[in-house]
Amino acid sequence: MQSKKVQFTSEHGCQLSGRLEFPVDSKIHAYAVFAHVFTGNKNLTATRYISRCLTQNGIAVLRFDFTGLGDSEGDFADTNFTSNVEDILAAAEFLTENYEAPKLLVGHSLGGAAVIFAASQLPYIQAIATVGTPSEPEHVTHLIQDSIETIEATGKAKVNIGGRVFTIKKQFLDDLNNKNMHGVLRELRKPLLVMHSPQDTIVAVENAAEIYRAARHPKSFVSLNGADHMLTNKTDAHYVGNLVGAWLSRYIDIPKPDALKTDKQVVARLDNTGYTTEIKAGRHALLADEPEDVGGNDFGPSPYELLSASLASCKAMTMHMYARRKKWDLQEAQVHISHSRRYAEDCTDCENADKRIEHFDCTIELEGNLTEEQRQRILEISKRCPVHKTLQSTVKIESKLT
Repeated sequence: MQSKKVQFTSEHGCQLSGRLEFPVDSKIHAYAVFAHVFTGNKNLTATRYISRCLTQNGIAVLRFDFTGLGDSEGDFADTNFTSNVEDILAAAEFLTENYEAPKLLVGHSLGGAAVIFAASQLPYIQAIATVGTPSEPEHVTHLIQDSIETIEATGKAKVNIGGRVFTIKKQFLDDLNNKNMHGVLRELRKPLLVMHSPQDTIVAVENAAEIYRAARHPKSFVSLNGADHMLTNKTDAHYVGNLVGAWLSRYIDIPKPDALKTDKQVVARLDNTGYTTEIKAGRHALLADEPEDVGGNDFGPSPYELLSASLASCKAMTMHMYARRKKWDLQEAQVHISHSRRYAEDCTDCENADKRIEHFDCTIELEGNLTEEQRQRILEISKRCPVHKTLQSTVKIESKLT
């Protein structure tokens, strides 16, 4: 995944800090703006993981800090819901002027309410997705309930939200109370995906039902069962990101990628970013990659994992072919393989490549009504699979440039 730091100017002249992330293969189907939770920032766990999964689905994502939060300029005490919406509009304008107008807005919690209001002002937005979003912006006042009386009396108060202290002014409350999200939803007329957890203790799932009822079709609701409000479990965030990516494909035109072509049996393609490699084997497409700890994105098996998979699948197929021909009751075969390099003998010259051998540790599980003699025979047959024999033979590889 490629990414770059960006800055753009808010309605009130503050420099807002963002990070623009691109699909790893550089094929961008759409741009999106991500709005984070109330008092949050662009680097929260859920924001990062959702954005990463969106890029895997061909969507470039701009996640940014609202005014006065994270790395953005400004005083949070002077902001309100309206300024959040204005920040989203500024982010969309930045993309439009420098890249391409965004087609998708994604918002988490109060950020979800903000993207709904922003989408109503942006004709080029083609879809909106919300996560754990309140049905009215004023819902967030429950987070500062103990301080509302002080705010009303003195004009402001310091409140503790999520372990951090923020100054909330009366204008913030007044602004929230003047927003009618149901009215905006009724006139929105854009595809809307509402995602919410029944176990959300910050914003109850009933809010999702109210948003869904107020919105017009096309609209969708997906339950994030078991997730907490902040999506602190990265599995939940991955689910949301992949879900939004798949859902969006229904509402935007996605050009078919240039097909890999070759007169050989297999072709692999890698550009100058990362290690995520496109592969076409016959009519089938797949990805290979390296683990994150060596600089990859872990979007697919490593080359050696693919090699082990080739050996394991060949053994499984060969055993079943033999058992079926013999009419033996082999119900299932599982082949477990690990690859390593070992030394052929104890040596003092262990850096010598000739002293090392490639080792595939193979364990086979057989299920079915088989005699011990049949099981042993199937094990012997597994060693005769074509890939096994290829790996044990002398292999010559000729490489040339075209």
